Amino acid sequence: MQFGPATDIFEKWFQSRNWKAFPYQREVWSAFLEGKSGMVHAPTGVGKTYSIWIPALMEWCNAHPEKTKEAAPLQLLWITPLRALANDTVNAMRKPVADLNLPWTVELRTGDTSASMRAKQRKLFPSALVTTPESLSLLLSNPDTREKMQSLKTVVVDEWHELLGSKRGVQTELCLARLRTWFPSLRTWGLSATLGNLDEALRVLTGSDATERQSVMISADLKKKVEVKVLIPKQVEGFPWAGHLGLNLLPQVLKYLERAKTTLLFTNTRSQTEIWFRALVEARPDWLGDVALHHGSVDRDLREQVENRLREGSIRCVVCTASLDLGVDFPPVEQVIQVGAPKGVARMLQRAGRSGHRMGAVSRIVCVPAHALELVEFAAVREAISATALEKREPLDRPLDVLVQHLVTIALGGGFNEAALHEEVKSAYAYRHLTDEEWQWCLDFVTRGGSALQAYPQFRRVIKSDGVYSMTEPHLAHFHRMSIGTITSDSAVSIRFLKGGTLGTTEESFIARLKPGQRFSFAGHALEFVRVRDMVAYVRRSKKSGGAVPQWMGGKMPLSSQLAAVVRKKMSEARNGIYDGREMKAVRPVLEIQNTWSIIPNPDELLIERTTLRDGTHHFVFPFAGRLVHEGLSALLAHRISQVQPSSLSVTINDYGFGILSSAPVALDLEQWKKVLSPENLVEDLLACLNSTELAKRQFREIARIAGLVFQGFPGSSKSTRQIQASSGLFYDVFSRYDPENLLLQQARREVLERQLEVKRLRETLETVSHLKITLLETARLTPLSFPLWASFVQANVSSEKWTDRIHRMAEQLEAAAAKEKI
Repeated sequence: MQFGPATDIFEKWFQSRNWKAFPYQREVWSAFLEGKSGMVHAPTGVGKTYSIWIPALMEWCNAHPEKTKEAAPLQLLWITPLRALANDTVNAMRKPVADLNLPWTVELRTGDTSASMRAKQRKLFPSALVTTPESLSLLLSNPDTREKMQSLKTVVVDEWHELLGSKRGVQTELCLARLRTWFPSLRTWGLSATLGNLDEALRVLTGSDATERQSVMISADLKKKVEVKVLIPKQVEGFPWAGHLGLNLLPQVLKYLERAKTTLLFTNTRSQTEIWFRALVEARPDWLGDVALHHGSVDRDLREQVENRLREGSIRCVVCTASLDLGVDFPPVEQVIQVGAPKGVARMLQRAGRSGHRMGAVSRIVCVPAHALELVEFAAVREAISATALEKREPLDRPLDVLVQHLVTIALGGGFNEAALHEEVKSAYAYRHLTDEEWQWCLDFVTRGGSALQAYPQFRRVIKSDGVYSMTEPHLAHFHRMSIGTITSDSAVSIRFLKGGTLGTTEESFIARLKPGQRFSFAGHALEFVRVRDMVAYVRRSKKSGGAVPQWMGGKMPLSSQLAAVVRKKMSEARNGIYDGREMKAVRPVLEIQNTWSIIPNPDELLIERTTLRDGTHHFVFPFAGRLVHEGLSALLAHRISQVQPSSLSVTINDYGFGILSSAPVALDLEQWKKVLSPENLVEDLLACLNSTELAKRQFREIARIAGLVFQGFPGSSKSTRQIQASSGLFYDVFSRYDPENLLLQQARREVLERQLEVKRLRETLETVSHLKITLLETARLTPLSFPLWASFVQANVSSEKWTDRIHRMAEQLEAAAAKEKI
């Protein structure tokens, strides 16, 4: 297949590296050179970057057969969600440019780029610019950007599945809509490795008017070979609970680390990362310095040092979280270890792909169950990988805080005409259903602050003159540029040595609990807390290890609906005596106890166990819908049950079900259970049973920051969580009282339902349950499914010195009972 006069140049370059272009790459090259937009869906490590980068170079070489020394003007923008990924992308793009001596420049522009480099790029953009959504939005705030980008032909969005379904993704959509308005023939390409809703993802990427442009979906007909090895405990506990973190398998993990030159060991939370790092270096002190730690709260300089050692292959093991999930290229990584079930098929594939991250290589992942029931999850994820059952990423619908920020950005970047920008915004998929009322409200909000803030000049950010909306106040422009972006998090306290460098950040709530002299572990160091001042916690090294480990909010990931369905299938097979695979055979004793003392529910069945213990009456309900759904569902049912039989109730949840505890006897019959499980009046009852005002106020904090109501402070003097909370809380109260129809208030309430309580999936679960057979069983004792939920009750209500002892005693009693019955 010929791609113009330059075809041979790039064919020979591939041959020089002992590569042969995959058919899907050639298909992308052809579509690209025809001027089409599209999306490339291919496994990790099979050359997605070069599927787009090579035809961009080909096109230029075809048009410039005579070599010139003058650097090509800006041809391509490459948007990436991660700064670390940006560095690797730049290096990969520079290789063919350098090898073929092409007059192209490839540069990086992120929040880490020096002021001098940014100033240089403002004067003259490179041939290809690799950047982030935030940096692109900042560029759009400069009036001369359109003129400087006149030669732009292509925008590529890398790891599109990571942006899709987030406010950063919506920010990217709005930026793309602006660029398409400026340059109607602009090509837009997305790259994705693990995604279930491909066609929808393509529509979001190319915009709501994509039918007017040619766009294609190209999927690689390549199945990356993934070897999954699950470690089986020598003794499988009959009553598993979530407190072990898989450390009982540490000796086996050490053996695997000894066999490989370089390993990534993934955990699901930052706290687990700290615990596993400490366990590894305590077990093998001789590895100190050869084992590192990497998560989002570790200082950026330290993370970059670890990443560089990974590239060099000079480190044995890096214990990490999702901070290394994405397609960062570390060829020396020989294996991946996953501690705890990954909770999703796509996440498992993404992490497995960190090993063998090159063409033709095998990805190897060793799985470490944190407790016995996770053996079922690993068996399910293995089956789901074979069936390529990947999760969807649901796109967001009309987040007005992002639109408000974008309106100010465009006003600052040369101004806009209302009708033209309205049409442009509606071309972005997220705003295709934007109403005229919502549009006018957003305009009013940026021009006069809405009805509640019109008396305050600082909220009249945009002015209208001669039909053009623009921003002229220099100090407001400065504040806005510093606030561009949609990444929000609780203010963090920096952890710094009294004499020395910074280790990273943790949440205020953890530091607030520490007393001077108290020990804790962070970033792989044993530390002693000294004092906190101006959002900096000063520490010194501790001669003793141990102590507290920081807990970060939002660390636990829910079971995906795709994986939950396969888990239920595997459980149903077990009920019928079918135990296929090593994992299911190992967990058989546990499931046989469950089936004897209760039942293993079939996919068409909802199991409710009622168990009376000394602390009260427990009802354990097992929808297998994931912890986020169970969080809302348990609160809803507790509220409805209290309406039927007034009592004081407490709840606990996990991915398989939830428990409701009543200190007084509570007994619902089958018809009453059907009533409390009804999907009718779902939203009304949810808002009634939860502290919906407080939840909405907390969500409004993020919205207020994105919409520009709250300024987080200058670098090095950021406001504390308490200050930001007070500021956003004041706006929330003012709007609630004087502007109750404020659309940002409505957005906060909607996001609580959609994002925190997953009301859509919750409704689907209740509608599914309404067609299930409800099996209500009285159990004489706790079962393997109910035991971990009961353990969570104990952990929450018993002092820290005693709760583990009580759980172990109960587990021993239950094990003895099972042994006596010879199960």
